[in-house]
Amino acid sequence: MNQPLYVIGDIHGQMAMLDVALDRIAADGGADAPMISLGDLVDRGPDSRAVIDTLLTGQAEGLDWTVLKGNHDRMFQNFIEDARLHDARVLSGVDWLNPRLGGVATLASYGIDGAEKYIPEDLATATRQAVPATHLEFLQAMPLYHQVGNLLFVHAGITPGVPLDRQTEDDLLWIRAPFLDHTEPHPWLVVHGHTALQAPAHYGNRINLDSGAGYDRPLTVAVFEQDKVWTLGPDGRKPLLP
Repeated sequence: MNQPLYVIGDIHGQMAMLDVALDRIAADGGADAPMISLGDLVDRGPDSRAVIDTLLTGQAEGLDWTVLKGNHDRMFQNFIEDARLHDARVLSGVDWLNPRLGGVATLASYGIDGAEKYIPEDLATATRQAVPATHLEFLQAMPLYHQVGNLLFVHAGITPGVPLDRQTEDDLLWIRAPFLDHTEPHPWLVVHGHTALQAPAHYGNRINLDSGAGYDRPLTVAVFEQDKVWTLGPDGRKPLLP
């Protein structure tokens, strides 16, 4: 890979952090630098609508931006489409409006306050009226993974040993174990988010770029170039090593 490729971890409605990340990418690689977002654009943070609008607009203007779907993006899409509040992969059983998942903050960014006071059907109707059709279409069209050479970008991870075309959407968006526990090489270096850390980490066979922006920790930007990887911070590039 001769041209730098920039990758942003889980954003979770943090528009101010996304602005900083995009500025750093432009300063390092130019205004037309290719970028991949690992998903989870929405929930918890205050500006989910602005995050979607920014990334959607960038793509519409012809920027080389790939925006992958995260599990929180799917939960938002499911609620708009059929008022679904529960996802079977949430083992705790809490619903999307629970503060742990952060759907109320997403709805507030679209002007829907006091979401917990609505019955789900009325809230879904209000949401469909508030969310632009272009935003729903954007959510529906988000790809589940993106491959560049020996790099595989995905929100949560993969089931080890299963061919890419047989991976399930649930696992690509939600998996933790057995993916996080797998120490042998995959066919690719898997670059993912979903499992929030205190800082990005390189494990040799995978790289986790979710540094917890949804919990007000910094949003990570990584740079991939010529089989090397760096994080991109206020002082420029810093190697991210296994």
